Amino acid sequence: MSEPTRIPAPAGVAPAAQYSHVVLGTGRFVAVSGQVALDEEGRIVGEGDPAAQARQVFENLRRCLAAAGAGFDDVVKLTYFVTDMAYMPAIREARAAHIPDDRLPAASAVQVAALVRPEFLMEIEAYAVIGT
Repeated sequence: MSEPTRIPAPAGVAPAAQYSHVVLGTGRFVAVSGQVALDEEGRIVGEGDPAAQARQVFENLRRCLAAAGAGFDDVVKLTYFVTDMAYMPAIREARAAHIPDDRLPAASAVQVAALVRPEFLMEIEAYAVIGT
């Protein structure tokens, strides 16, 4: 199975900070819907605590990826939806527990006015490519 190729700084583009500008992959495409801080029984985890919510969200992403036969090494893109950009350090810390700095996917971060439930501080979606 070939690994995705990460290009953190294409020629003529400012170097990326905390993500890769381009990730190339071959194989099957996996899209993981935005995950929020709910446990397996649908209970909120870490209400008001961005670090606890980020850890739960990444655990949910891990489980969803595993269900597709993928892992964080296969992730080529993450999209972060946050109600406050001040939560990004907590998200980066939770991400670092799963994805080393030399394997960072492409990423986008968007501040939103609200998520589907007011207690959610963030929602994160993932795209992965796994070998055929």
